[in-house]
Amino acid sequence: MSAHPQAYCQYRNAMVDTAAPGRLLVMLFDAAVRNLDTAAEAIERRDPATAHARLVKTQDIVAELMSSLDMRYDIARQLLPLYEYLHHRLVQANVKKDPAAIGEVRGFLVELREAWATAARRAGTVPAARQVQAGLALEG
Repeated sequence: MSAHPQAYCQYRNAMVDTAAPGRLLVMLFDAAVRNLDTAAEAIERRDPATAHARLVKTQDIVAELMSSLDMRYDIARQLLPLYEYLHHRLVQANVKKDPAAIGEVRGFLVELREAWATAARRAGTVPAARQVQAGLALEG
């Protein structure tokens, strides 16, 4: 491996390690959307292996979003069924290599990403991503 890819990996890891939790949440949404875009392009190119890999990565991200919810808060209890639905649609998209299902999930993720980005900006530094997902940053 040359120094450039290694340096990029170190830079990316440093970004994640030093990012505020609200920013990490937005980064997860960004990665999910990028993965969906790549999966849709792969389906168009008739590259099912790449589509599968990117859809599985997006499923993992949605599962992480679900696991980070703090169920003490109403907003988290409202988000859980949505995240479960998105995960289900991702599985369907993967099985059927369905661009329409990918587009549906992408639309939801873009909207959620914008909401969390706004919440993170309003909150400034948030002590934990869980609190951002719990909706504390949306108050006020």
